[in-house]
Amino acid sequence: MSASVLYDAPGPKAVVRNRIYAVVGSLAIVALIAVSILRLADKGHLAPEMWDIFNYAGIRQNIADAVLATLKAFGLAAVGSLVLGVLLAVGRLSDHKPIRWVATTFIELFRSLPLLITIYAIWVGFLTDYSMWALAAGLSVYNGCVQAEVLRAGINSVPKGQSEAAYALGMSKTQVMTTVLMPQAIRSMLPTIISQLVVTLKDTSLGFIILYPELLQTARLIASNTQVNGQYPYVSTIVVIGTIYIAMCLLLSALATWIEKRGRRAKTGIKVAPGVQTATIPTVAAVPGVDAGGAGGAGPTDGGAGGSGVTGN
Repeated sequence: MSASVLYDAPGPKAVVRNRIYAVVGSLAIVALIAVSILRLADKGHLAPEMWDIFNYAGIRQNIADAVLATLKAFGLAAVGSLVLGVLLAVGRLSDHKPIRWVATTFIELFRSLPLLITIYAIWVGFLTDYSMWALAAGLSVYNGCVQAEVLRAGINSVPKGQSEAAYALGMSKTQVMTTVLMPQAIRSMLPTIISQLVVTLKDTSLGFIILYPELLQTARLIASNTQVNGQYPYVSTIVVIGTIYIAMCLLLSALATWIEKRGRRAKTGIKVAPGVQTATIPTVAAVPGVDAGGAGGAGPTDGGAGGSGVTGN
């Protein structure tokens, strides 16, 4: 029986008990889903007419425009958060106390504020007529603070011997940070960075509070302005829009996995530079009266040119 670091391996009785709990829990979840589907069907939310609205060209165009608007805001927020995260991480690790205090205060302040309040404050105070930029700025500020802490943790995880060796070679702190520490930190923390980008993509749904026409705002308008059989298609709209969100997040996660595998792939097939060809020393056959050590240089006795080492009579 093997034991884990965190807990002891369960025995035979515990294994049977855990399996029973798993089966009972799964059946309870399936029953809950079945009851929910039956209740929705009884109220007419699963009728074919509720789903037929997505065959209309106008609704499809609205959803396509909403997806494009969501991706625009996400693209701006992703770039802004990564750039701000790098600047804040470097600032928090600075040797100058004022810079370090400013970066730390900025990070702690905006990490403590709810993201919705940040977005709304930027929209009302600065970018009232530019809802997309207000949403992107709010997402960049909040997620930039989170990315800064992720990068700082990655930089601190790099062995100190590498930075000390770089300083010993005469590199400046900027060179050490940009060429030694930051690339390794990004590579080691890439899964966490991508996970936060997925969170950023989902947080674009908060744009509905500033009337930005992203997916959630468009879904709310579709569901509240389209009436089918005397009911509003909230369930079908939620399912369709939720599926689109899930698909985008899965695609982003797949892209992150591909980038991570490509970055960690071993470099093979590197040609080795040819070494310096060394000259071979020819061997001299033994000749009567000739010293063997005199072939390549002076023999034990004074020889002629070329170190023949021939002894005189």
